[in-house]
Amino acid sequence: MKKKLPPARTPLPKFRADKDAADYFETHSVADVWDQLRQAEPERASKVLEKSIRERHSAAKSPISIRLASEQIAAAKKIAAAKSVGYQTQLRMWIAEGIKREAKRP
Repeated sequence: MKKKLPPARTPLPKFRADKDAADYFETHSVADVWDQLRQAEPERASKVLEKSIRERHSAAKSPISIRLASEQIAAAKKIAAAKSVGYQTQLRMWIAEGIKREAKRP
């Protein structure tokens, strides 16, 4: 059974540390004053962050279809799990290694 928390006072107190806020909200509820709280202003990403996001998006992976035998998929999953990575990530790494190796051949 959940214990009933006392309503929070408005405005909310200023907290010096996250632990202070956590302690406060363990014993107080903002449910009764929710509508009285000031709406937070959305943060604007910095120009550097926006540029980084655009670059990552433009370098996004393209989906392809490849048919593999179920034994190959099972083996890839087993190896990937032992390395704590996803099997598709493991397959991409193997493809990248193969491309790099083949590109070095005369």
